[in-house]
Amino acid sequence: MKLRLNLATRPLENKRPFLALSGVLGAVGILLLLLLSHGAYKSWRANRDLRADIARWEAEIRSNKQRQATLQDYFRSAQAQQVLDRAAFLNSLIDQRSFPWTKIFMDLEKILPAGVRVMNISPRLVNGKALVEITIGAASDDSKIKFIEALEKSPAFSNVQIQGERHSEQITPSSDKITLELTALYETT
Repeated sequence: MKLRLNLATRPLENKRPFLALSGVLGAVGILLLLLLSHGAYKSWRANRDLRADIARWEAEIRSNKQRQATLQDYFRSAQAQQVLDRAAFLNSLIDQRSFPWTKIFMDLEKILPAGVRVMNISPRLVNGKALVEITIGAASDDSKIKFIEALEKSPAFSNVQIQGERHSEQITPSSDKITLELTALYETT
């Protein structure tokens, strides 16, 4: 028969609950460490992908800036300026040829009072709008004023400005007493 005797000065303590609890807490700690490590790895991997995308976009931006600088240098060259000037000239010719002459004459016919005749019309495009320089001859001040009022009230013309006025000393039946130069914006649509 075995007999257990404790010859120690203190009695034997049971440390099993402490060891069991510390083992469970250690296992939970290790599990939490694994979960946090996994989350940190996923975050690092996602950030790595984002950094790679950012680096790719920055490289593309640098490439596009370099290409843009090359194109700007090209368009500043004398040869390109010649081509651009020629294109602008040709576009202005096309715009002048596409001016609605019939429409402007119909609009002027509606508002032209008796004693006033159109002597000169010169259109040009300014910021996408037709600026029309008109020179008229008027037989009297009254007919001149009627024409200006009718022009200002017309929906086709706006921003009417008088540029100059000349009075003729010689009055003959075929000549005009007043020559008036004015500008107006014309709605081409």
